[in-house]
Amino acid sequence: MSLESEATVFYDEACRLCQGSVAFIRKRDKHQRFGFEPLQTARGQQVAAQVGLDPEQPGSLVLELEGQYYVRSDGALRIARLLRQPWPVLVIFRIVPRVLRDAVYDWIARNRYRWFGRHTAA
Repeated sequence: MSLESEATVFYDEACRLCQGSVAFIRKRDKHQRFGFEPLQTARGQQVAAQVGLDPEQPGSLVLELEGQYYVRSDGALRIARLLRQPWPVLVIFRIVPRVLRDAVYDWIARNRYRWFGRHTAA
């Protein structure tokens, strides 16, 4: 986490959906609360392993906030809470059981490369 940010989003830099999500967050982060780091970096791989993700095939973003790590739908909803309006209203989905939220999240994650493409280094 950088000194200027209060939260770090670790993301799959090969995933076009993930890159689009980073751009989406940056645009709506009026207080500049978020820093970003690919899961493919050394620190990103450490964090992935710590939260139980395969560092070679991360299927989730990881949010580091106040010394805690949040993955899958919990991470996404906590990010939404910190963005400018209207996105914080999405926290209403916390009433949906995590197992159902994560099932939808995992379905999207499994198909993200097929639906949105994969970024390859030049």
